[in-house]
Amino acid sequence: MRILALDYGTKRVGVAVSDELKIIAQPLEYILAEPFDLFLARLKTLLREQDVELMLVGMPRNMDGSFGPSAEMVHAFVGRLKESFDCPVRTWDERLTSTQANRLLVQGNVRRKERKQKVDQTAAAILLQSYLDSLPGVSW
Repeated sequence: MRILALDYGTKRVGVAVSDELKIIAQPLEYILAEPFDLFLARLKTLLREQDVELMLVGMPRNMDGSFGPSAEMVHAFVGRLKESFDCPVRTWDERLTSTQANRLLVQGNVRRKERKQKVDQTAAAILLQSYLDSLPGVSW
C-alpha cells in the first residue's frame, strides 16, 4: 500500500506517490483542479491504480507557523476529499515546497515551460518525502 501526496493549487493539484515500502517519494502528475468532478474522477482512478492507504495534503503555513487564507482553502479541499473518499486524509506542513521544487528544477536545467508543468508534482514529492522521512522504523 502506498501514500499519495497532493499539493493543492487553485489551477493544478500536484500528485506524488510513495513506493510500497514508504521510503521514497516520486512525482506522478498534476491534475487540473477544475472542474472538480473531473478532478475527483482522476483522483479516484489514481487511488485504485496506486493502491493508496493514505492521502497526504500539503497545508500551507506562514513562516511563523500561523495559518493564512490559503490554509482555509486547503481545509475546505480536505473536507471535500473526506466527503468523497473512504481513504484517510492527513495534512502536512508544506512550507517552501514550491520554492524547493523550482530550485531543483532550475538546477536540473529544466526549461521554464517544462518547469511550470512539473513544479506542482515536484512540490508534492518534496512534501511526501518530508512525511516519509518523519516515519519511525526507517534508519540508514
